Amino acid sequence: MSKLHSRSSSSDASTPRSAPVAKVLVVDDDQAMAHVVMGHIRSHGMEAFVATNSSELAEALRRREPDILLLDLMLKHEDGLDLLRALRKESDIPVIIMSGHRRDEIDRVVGLELGADDYLPKPFGLHELTARIRAVLRRHITSKMAAARGAGEGRVRFDAWEFDLQARTVGRTGAPAIALTKGEYALLRAFVDAPGRPLSREHLMRATRLHEDVFDRSIDVQILRLRRKLEQDPREPTLIVTQRGAGYVFTPSVEHAR
Repeated sequence: MSKLHSRSSSSDASTPRSAPVAKVLVVDDDQAMAHVVMGHIRSHGMEAFVATNSSELAEALRRREPDILLLDLMLKHEDGLDLLRALRKESDIPVIIMSGHRRDEIDRVVGLELGADDYLPKPFGLHELTARIRAVLRRHITSKMAAARGAGEGRVRFDAWEFDLQARTVGRTGAPAIALTKGEYALLRAFVDAPGRPLSREHLMRATRLHEDVFDRSIDVQILRLRRKLEQDPREPTLIVTQRGAGYVFTPSVEHAR
């Protein structure tokens, strides 16, 4: 797959009088579906354009600098999950997965593992689509703002770990740092901000800005991923402990350092 580029910040050099129009890239080789989706998106004041394969996707990312992707998983000659996997190596652009041909539960879990921001099974309502686009864009902007605030922060120590808030990594002394995904970072931030307190799944969903109706078990998946990175034995966790009926508890003491 051609090299993918994240959106450049050079377009922010001048400040327009009104908010910039969101650019939506539809990755779908079903021309009829793409035409309907793009028409609806444009009717709601956003720009929309299409890519039908990985080459067109890479070109559109470079030339169009979209704000969000709508990605169909079942392209005729390529797997949408492979495109998402390659994209996430290069960019954190928000992605909404669209699919009606696979098992929904598998799509949700794999899509989340690969960094999807939302999931919309086909057939879907067009008004719901635009609502989800706007919701994902809001969460992405909020996440960027939080990351900017975190850039002025330092490190958090717990157990034998050091959590670098700016680099979004965790590591032990003398060992290579381990990168965290956006979801893992947000989840660990929620835990270190409230050590020793039971945090419900609903609280953690709000903290990580996930839709309960989209990724119903997504918090459990994120917890499992985080345990695999932090726990000596993820099957017998001691740092992130399940408290039946209450949620999850982050057990170690936390020390904030600049």
